[in-house]
Amino acid sequence: MKIVIGKGSCGIAAGANIIQSAFVENLSLKGLDIPIDTTGCIGACYLEPIVDVFDDKGQKVTFVNVTTDNVKDIVEQHILEKQALKELQMTEADMTMIGKQTRIVLKNSGIIDPERIDDYLAVDGYVAAKKCLTELTPEEIIETVKIAGLRGRGGAGFPTWFKWNAAFRSPGTVKYMVCNADEGDPGAFMDRSVLESDPHALIEGMLIAAKAIGANEGVVYVRAEYPLAIIRLQLAIDQAREHGYLGENIFDTGFDFDLRIKAGAGAFVCGEETALIASLEGERGMPRLKPPFPAQKGYWNKPTNINNVETFANVPWIFRNGGEAYAAIGTRDSKGTKVFALTGKIAHGGLVEIPMGLKLRDVIFEIGGGIKNNKEFKAVQMGGPSGGCVPASLLDTEIDYAGITKTGAIMGSGGMVVMDETTCMVDMARFFLDFTCKESCGKCTYCRVGTKRMLEILTRITKGEGASGDIDLLEELCNKIKEGAMCGLGQTAPNPILTTIKYFRNEYEDHINNKKCTAKSCKALLTYTISEENCVGCGVCKKKCPAKAIEGKKKKVHEINQALCIKCGKCFANCKFDAVCVD
Repeated sequence: MKIVIGKGSCGIAAGANIIQSAFVENLSLKGLDIPIDTTGCIGACYLEPIVDVFDDKGQKVTFVNVTTDNVKDIVEQHILEKQALKELQMTEADMTMIGKQTRIVLKNSGIIDPERIDDYLAVDGYVAAKKCLTELTPEEIIETVKIAGLRGRGGAGFPTWFKWNAAFRSPGTVKYMVCNADEGDPGAFMDRSVLESDPHALIEGMLIAAKAIGANEGVVYVRAEYPLAIIRLQLAIDQAREHGYLGENIFDTGFDFDLRIKAGAGAFVCGEETALIASLEGERGMPRLKPPFPAQKGYWNKPTNINNVETFANVPWIFRNGGEAYAAIGTRDSKGTKVFALTGKIAHGGLVEIPMGLKLRDVIFEIGGGIKNNKEFKAVQMGGPSGGCVPASLLDTEIDYAGITKTGAIMGSGGMVVMDETTCMVDMARFFLDFTCKESCGKCTYCRVGTKRMLEILTRITKGEGASGDIDLLEELCNKIKEGAMCGLGQTAPNPILTTIKYFRNEYEDHINNKKCTAKSCKALLTYTISEENCVGCGVCKKKCPAKAIEGKKKKVHEINQALCIKCGKCFANCKFDAVCVD
């Protein structure tokens, strides 16, 4: 018998360490010597803390949203008295979230202990690397990746084999393999989860890629805001080195390859490969013009290949199962699976891995469980601040690179921020633009100044100060910035604005012409009033108002002094009689 506790960042934030301490205490009180193991995030973040209890026959029972009070019940009633405790177990609906997925990158997440290399070896870890180093030539490795149809999962979707081949063909004896783990999109945590839950998959993928291009040194560029990911990745690197999977003469082939971690400061622009290289070299993270591309002239002016965590994590599976098997998953132009982070107004928030070609509707409503509190679905932001909003009318769009691009959004690294009827699309565009404006490195004028001007216009509109012609001006600025910006950050920054104008133009017009927020979200455009019909004069709203804007005697109809109202909404939130109206 053993107990396994999910201890990814989401699990720890939900109290997994406290739950583990509670198990240690309760098991000790009952005189039970049952090992407690650690695993990573299985993807169902909304169910954390998650605890698996395995009996002596290896049968597993999963308990979710476990509290310290539940721990006592699990020990006494389930472990000792063999009661099922169905009310604490994962439901069939929750199992659907995982059961309807196709897992390649996440296949070990929430299953193995990320801090023990033996767990990875037990699921055929480093078998693919041994095959590539001992049986295949660099050309054969690259050809297999070409057959698989693997495209970069960092956002652009560039064919992986092409980048590897370009670096392989570049002359020189010194080459570098770099992993971009600088995951900066708001609401995205796919790469972090892989690093925390299955770090050896990344190491094995990088080892295979290094053999393909002839690199002897690798660097994983991780944002410093991922402390647990860095700790577990460093431990995995140390273990791989001890077992001979990193270092000199790997598998007695004469091939040398080693890895190190570089903790980045968290600049979003360092997700762009040339800015990342500048940061690695100790310079300020700013992009440069291409060509030359990193495959010709990258880190320290040597041929360099850069892929993200998810891309590398696909590679071992491809070589264990064959390029053809991978290509059989997905669509004609988008092969394999894609990991998405479901966040926002979604019932089942967390990580999902689905085959390319599945519809947005299936992901949001079947796997994601639909919208929280039975609200109406409005849109989903795909591709983070560089992406765009996909409206309800396009829910049947297939998830592949071409399909998503047609909507005006992008696949990006895999963020899906779900919005409901209470989300103001103008304010959502302003939120993402505020992010890109702050994250602009400032090197080119179009991005540095252009995003600032667009943000000023959007801010005015959400404050009720929009003017006639603002929509046209925004569209003109967007198109100019897309054409003139130097790197992907500036070129894609206008996407949230362009897609919200395209699909929700009426909301912009309401803000500008009628000084009203369609979603009743923008504070400056709200008006609170009290209904004479419903008000019973209880005085609760008056007591809760911090601005003393509510006037009226006890048991008499109250009124709101609009000159004093700060639109905090406390009167609306605390009225039990639906007497406070918001418009």
